[in-house]
Amino acid sequence: MCGLAGCWQGTKLRTEVLEARVRRMTDTLVLRGPDDSGTWVDAGAGVALGFRRLAILDLSAEGHQPKASASGRFILTFNGEVYNFQELRRTLEGLGASFRGHSDTEVILAAFEEWGVESAVKRFNGMFAIACWDARDRQLHLVRDPLGIKPLYVGARGRTLFWGSELKALRAHPDFVPVLDQDALALYFRHGYVPGPYSIFQGVRKLPPGSLLSLSFPGDAAEPRVFWSLQEVASRGQSDPFRGSDLEAVDSVEAALRKSVGAQMVSDVPLGAFLSGGIDSSTVVALMQARSSRPVKTFSIGFQDSRYNEAEYAKAVARHLGTEHTEHYVSAAEALAVIPGLPGLYDEPFADSSQIPTHLVSRLARRHVTVSLSGDGGDELFAGYNHYFWGRNIWRRVGSLPASLRRGGGRLATALAPASWDRLFGLAGPMLPQRLRVAMAGDKMHKLGGLLAAESPDDLYRRLISHWQDPQQLVIGGHEPATWAQRETDKASLAGFAERMMLADQLGYLPDDILAKVDRAAMGVSLETRIPFLDREVVEFSWRVPLAMKIRDGQGKWLLRQVLHRYVPRALFERPKMGFSIPLDAWLRGPLREWAESLLDEAKLRREGYLDPAPIRHCWDEHLSGRRNWQYRLWNVLMFEAWLADEAAGGQ
Repeated sequence: MCGLAGCWQGTKLRTEVLEARVRRMTDTLVLRGPDDSGTWVDAGAGVALGFRRLAILDLSAEGHQPKASASGRFILTFNGEVYNFQELRRTLEGLGASFRGHSDTEVILAAFEEWGVESAVKRFNGMFAIACWDARDRQLHLVRDPLGIKPLYVGARGRTLFWGSELKALRAHPDFVPVLDQDALALYFRHGYVPGPYSIFQGVRKLPPGSLLSLSFPGDAAEPRVFWSLQEVASRGQSDPFRGSDLEAVDSVEAALRKSVGAQMVSDVPLGAFLSGGIDSSTVVALMQARSSRPVKTFSIGFQDSRYNEAEYAKAVARHLGTEHTEHYVSAAEALAVIPGLPGLYDEPFADSSQIPTHLVSRLARRHVTVSLSGDGGDELFAGYNHYFWGRNIWRRVGSLPASLRRGGGRLATALAPASWDRLFGLAGPMLPQRLRVAMAGDKMHKLGGLLAAESPDDLYRRLISHWQDPQQLVIGGHEPATWAQRETDKASLAGFAERMMLADQLGYLPDDILAKVDRAAMGVSLETRIPFLDREVVEFSWRVPLAMKIRDGQGKWLLRQVLHRYVPRALFERPKMGFSIPLDAWLRGPLREWAESLLDEAKLRREGYLDPAPIRHCWDEHLSGRRNWQYRLWNVLMFEAWLADEAAGGQ
């Protein structure tokens, strides 16, 4: 992974001015690329490209960027990896191309020369963000990989266009004026992140996954073109399902993952993997170890609180597979010390609290390796989240009831305080199995009450994934626009509720939360992460797999469980899903209370004018009293307020 940035000025500037501007932009990305930097300027065109390099493949000077194609027509900056570059290289050599080094950057340029930009990127299997200047046609091409693994922001002001791997690069340009987008802020308070194509700033957008933006001048109003559509993949997969046996399905998934893992293990620097002991990361590590002649380096972190500690499970899997395992138990003080740096790390408000352990495990891994494989994507592709079957089951039971009856049931469920529900279930405890007592705890009954009021399956999904159910009442002047994920999900011809939830998560939650979290957490310590589950062939096959092969016997990821069982005994991974979380609810009542109180001060909130303090203070008071657990809502507010304070202090 690396960092790229650039600008295209509509007014004529001297070469040294353009170079200074783009260098200032890329200097903000030094952690993404500590090994090398470069700039390229065409003063006549007003274009400047900049790059920061984290050397992974071809550590020689041939890997330096910006890099020109053989004819000089294309000048490229490229962040990421194209995993099928060796196959493409052989094809291009057969067509007469020659190569000086062995990097995928050189292959990308040769592919652009041979096939043109759009035709070439359709052939790439990997993770990438690309900015390429076509010196012959005087065009700029911006490209983002099919699943949105690599970030790319694009903004304009007046006659200036700017782009970069992170928002901080755009903020470094002298023409950039940061104006908060309150509609995007409303979206943030629903999701806990700013969903694409929006960013927290007006005039700046995230390039959608699988799209190409080609511009002929800085003020060009051209829209991105889709070169790979996930919703089309989902629709095709549902209309042409896999019809083989269970065993054939397991064989096919294993083969696809083995191929993906093998391609992603190619590296000229030390490589390892995150290992939580869960199904996804254990599967990736098992397949890595199966093809490695030496023990794979694996990394996990643990917490002393058993409710949040997976380190023992990871250690057991590592011992069975024979990896070279490193673990670190994190103290509360060590985890809390990460929090002040989060606004600068994420550039815009971001409220997935697993950002803390993700950054800590990345920091641990970076002491030993430069590249780490991750198990992300398995939940979204193979139905690992509880809401895929809980949501479907809830709607199946209540969807046929009259809306008025559902709303009445919802009001009844929320009428009693959570503590009252807990007392009722305590009395009934001896008559209820433990799993049901946990599932029907008072706080969960309140959440269920809100779900019962859903008007449709899509409304139920929206309620399931929302942090603040009505953010427009919270954000002053904010109005939620439709997200790219919503629009693309609506285009897909998917009849099943679970399938629609999975597609919506893959289009929105996956790139804008999970992948953004991993990218920023790892890049903050100059670590490249790779995601084998998000290989295009794996994704395409996953959409052909019938739901009954993903969800079976009340559990998700049935297929992955069968693959993993070929390498690891079931006793080491069959347990309730824990997630990568921290004891945030207790921290907010304890060591974070003073910090949180300062950010949630009512007078300060009113003075800023972005948020209505009343619902925030109500949640805060209920949380402190122990009547409710509002950790996610409060973390949303706290991460916005911390980001706002960082902005006021000058950002970066």
